[in-house]
Amino acid sequence: MPSPPHSRSSHEESTNISDSGSEGEHKLPLSQFYPYIRCALCCGFLIDATTITECLHTFCKTCIVKHFLYSNRCPTCGIVVHQTQPFYNIRPDRQLQDIVYKMVPFLEELEREQMCNFYKQRGLEVPKPVVVSPPGPAVLKKQRKDNIAQSVFAVPPELDVSLLLEFVGAEEGISNYKPLERRYVRVSGDATIRHVELFIRRKMELSPTCQVDVVCGDHLLDHYQSLKDIQRSAGEDALQDGLLVLHFGLVLPSQS
Repeated sequence: MPSPPHSRSSHEESTNISDSGSEGEHKLPLSQFYPYIRCALCCGFLIDATTITECLHTFCKTCIVKHFLYSNRCPTCGIVVHQTQPFYNIRPDRQLQDIVYKMVPFLEELEREQMCNFYKQRGLEVPKPVVVSPPGPAVLKKQRKDNIAQSVFAVPPELDVSLLLEFVGAEEGISNYKPLERRYVRVSGDATIRHVELFIRRKMELSPTCQVDVVCGDHLLDHYQSLKDIQRSAGEDALQDGLLVLHFGLVLPSQS
């Protein structure tokens, strides 16, 4: 089912933001705040503001979800959000969305109206706003405690293996590669050494003729081995502060 359309209100220069001071009221044009309240993908005001936790750039939820269907990089700065699941590293920014709705008159009402029309035109039931009764003091205390434990940057349970990738060097004759800046990686235990190699290749911009050998302890690892199996078989000897340590080197392919 297609996503509901977003409101794209054009309260341009006519809408001003008041800044009250000791010398009276100073008004600023809304356009001065555009870099902070508009989506870089659709150029409209933010709707369901969603922030990438890796770089803190924010977009409309629908816009960034569509973008991640064909790219795993941030549209603004180009950083790799996640090698395989960029959706893990986005979070709703409700505080920013509240600010947008307060700064742009009638935007929230217009968005709600368009969403209702979207569902009605397709014969679907219009979702009702969630109304939550104010919790009591005991519930509030528990929620605050839970919010501290479950940070917005909490890692999903699917990403259950933490890696430390240690570069041991390159064989003579291999050059023109970038250093691996991100040595600490959290991935699914079902990922294989082949996935690790592809990650290394992309980050270091390696030539296709360069071979990546990955070692755990004294064992040269095969492409098909999963990280979960490697961690289980290697035991505590392969762990460093809870991280599975993998050493890798760059070699030239053997001449058969």
